[in-house]
Amino acid sequence: MARQLDEQIAGRFPVGRRLRVLDVGIGQGTQALRLARLGHQVTGVEQDPVMVAAAREALAREPEGIRERVRLVQGDGRDTGVHFLPGSFDLVLCHGVLMYVAEPDPLVAGLARMLAPGGLLSLLVRNGDALAMRPGLAGDPAGALAAFDTTAYTNRLGLRVRADRLSELTATLAGIAAPLHAWYGVRVFTDLAGDDAPLPENLPTLLAAEERAGRTDPYRGVAALLHLCGVRG
Repeated sequence: MARQLDEQIAGRFPVGRRLRVLDVGIGQGTQALRLARLGHQVTGVEQDPVMVAAAREALAREPEGIRERVRLVQGDGRDTGVHFLPGSFDLVLCHGVLMYVAEPDPLVAGLARMLAPGGLLSLLVRNGDALAMRPGLAGDPAGALAAFDTTAYTNRLGLRVRADRLSELTATLAGIAAPLHAWYGVRVFTDLAGDDAPLPENLPTLLAAEERAGRTDPYRGVAALLHLCGVRG
């Protein structure tokens, strides 16, 4: 996904421009720190105190110059309007968050308001059009049949959460003046890999296959996750 995001940044902003980045649901700070290392100014919002602590710990291990580029705010991603002025950011990330939100449209609309004109909104969501793939490939036909008629699923943490359909998010983005510019599939071939699985020896080849599938029909349509990029009008 980092390659996909970098492709969109390169195609949208001048080379060398330091972006104002908002990462809502910063988690452990993986993407935020990567962008800070590239020279961007990053603000991370996270509600979970455990994740905030993990992000602060990861940030503390970075050189001073990078630490100075990152600001952490503990709060609800739906309250961005409380903390920031509209149009304050060039790039807004919201990765792996919407599945925990019962009504995602207000959150997405709030994120779009944070974007300056021409700014980029990056969403990573569970693919509601492909929920039958994981149980089907895992040898659970009953689970696959049940998944066709719902957007609810149980994630790897054992939590009952929800998925988003591409058509519905496309309509949402169009309605909030940040229409869909590009979309990709994520985890087309690797969704069944365990979180603690060792890295394969052919990792570069696997990543190349994943990247190709993530931008190619029909493969991207059955990916476990969708990466959507909207542009503020």
